[in-house]
Amino acid sequence: MKTVSSMVAVLVLVAGIWQQVSAQRMPPPLPKMAAAPLIEDIVLLKKILEANHPSLYWYTPKDSIDYYFQETIAGITDSLNEPTYKNLVSKLVARIRCGHTTVRFSKAYGKIAGLYRYPQFPLSVKAWDDSLVVLGSIHRNDSIFKRGTIITAINQRTPAQLLDTMYQYISTDGYGINHKSQVISGNFPGWYKTILGDEDSVYIIRYIDSTNSEKETTIKAYRPVIDTGRKKEAIKEPRLTRREIRKLTLLNKRSMLIDSAASTAYIRLTTFTGGRLKSFFRKSFRTLKKLSIQNLVMDLRENGGGNVSNSIRLTQYLIDKPFRVGDTVAAISRKFTYGRYIKPTLIYWFAMNFGASKEKDGKIHYRRYERHEYMPRETHHYNGKVYLIQGGYTFSAATMFISQLQGQPNVKVVGEETGGGYYGNSAMHIPKITLPNSGIMVSLPMYRLVMDKDRPKGHGIIPDITIKPSSQAIKEGYDIKLAEVKKMIGASNDNR
Repeated sequence: MKTVSSMVAVLVLVAGIWQQVSAQRMPPPLPKMAAAPLIEDIVLLKKILEANHPSLYWYTPKDSIDYYFQETIAGITDSLNEPTYKNLVSKLVARIRCGHTTVRFSKAYGKIAGLYRYPQFPLSVKAWDDSLVVLGSIHRNDSIFKRGTIITAINQRTPAQLLDTMYQYISTDGYGINHKSQVISGNFPGWYKTILGDEDSVYIIRYIDSTNSEKETTIKAYRPVIDTGRKKEAIKEPRLTRREIRKLTLLNKRSMLIDSAASTAYIRLTTFTGGRLKSFFRKSFRTLKKLSIQNLVMDLRENGGGNVSNSIRLTQYLIDKPFRVGDTVAAISRKFTYGRYIKPTLIYWFAMNFGASKEKDGKIHYRRYERHEYMPRETHHYNGKVYLIQGGYTFSAATMFISQLQGQPNVKVVGEETGGGYYGNSAMHIPKITLPNSGIMVSLPMYRLVMDKDRPKGHGIIPDITIKPSSQAIKEGYDIKLAEVKKMIGASNDNR
């Protein structure tokens, strides 16, 4: 049986060969692993999920999950390289419909993945519903595929056909697809290559031209030219100081701008982890109080969640009533039967044994989040109008935050459906499974959180005001959601 260590050795050897033959246009074929150890990893994955995953059958019945595992195993009849195998595992795991159960390449493959990035689809593309719109072209002087160009087919596949195919490999909470379309938009060339392969040196693309007519043309795959000559002298760029780097890192996680003329504050929050958030919240709401700011816009479109305590703290500054984190926060087990394949385990074992309790239903409950009522903060509590902008990347703790506030009289939720579930999700503790033969990694949420048992199940938060992307907004380069919110604020200010 091949082990991860032997696989690492093969991949490192491949990388070494590539360094020696850098003048060739394509790297050597990826190493393959025999079918038997790959099947063993699938069998082990099923055992681990059955032992610890709190929501394995939440959206997909057990007999269906069993069938999908059998189908995957039956499909492994020969040796496979890692990208092909990862696709099989990703498609299988996506059937669980849990956005916190995701698949990653092995660490060994991550070290050489860049060698296999090309050839690649040459256009950056925004995807939503059944639409594909060009964001940019990697080919210089591309006179056809300008920003905002609508694509109607790629190699005879319609946008709906392409996206339906790609969606099968991406995990999300429940049945929503908005998170999947956002993920694909983030790296359309990468997903196209990963799912559909890179055998095409030329792509046949149908598109809508400037006269609103459908046209067809071809475009070459992108293959960077390998420079085998002398190394060019590196351009020296000014180095940032540690203080400047820290400042930029914080700004990337949270920032606030104030438009005094419109009495509006804009907060961009991309995470609930790190960023000295509690201090940022305290200073921000103190400023809003001092300046008597009437409107607050919070952009959570990039916020994938994070620390629940930070989400709770922000909620306290805005909510008008006591609240609990959820109706149920429970794990099916606090034992790690297959702990040697799960890391870390010790920290979670302590948390689940000393911070949670086994109840009559046989599950391990985190009672504080189920029972404790958090109160609105009195100091610098914000009572003005609040506009929460959300999207497909809005997940986990960010979804928890928005769901607590939606329906409050002074709050409007705008944008698109969240990726995180409105009814609940599986998260809290998320260690990582490493399959021993392939090295493929799978995240493993330990707790099921039901935020409100009376909410509809199966989708993310549906906004009060839906604002979809548009090809015109993409073409003109403006943020359609933020523009619409500003119009709403202007109309509200005019009516005061």
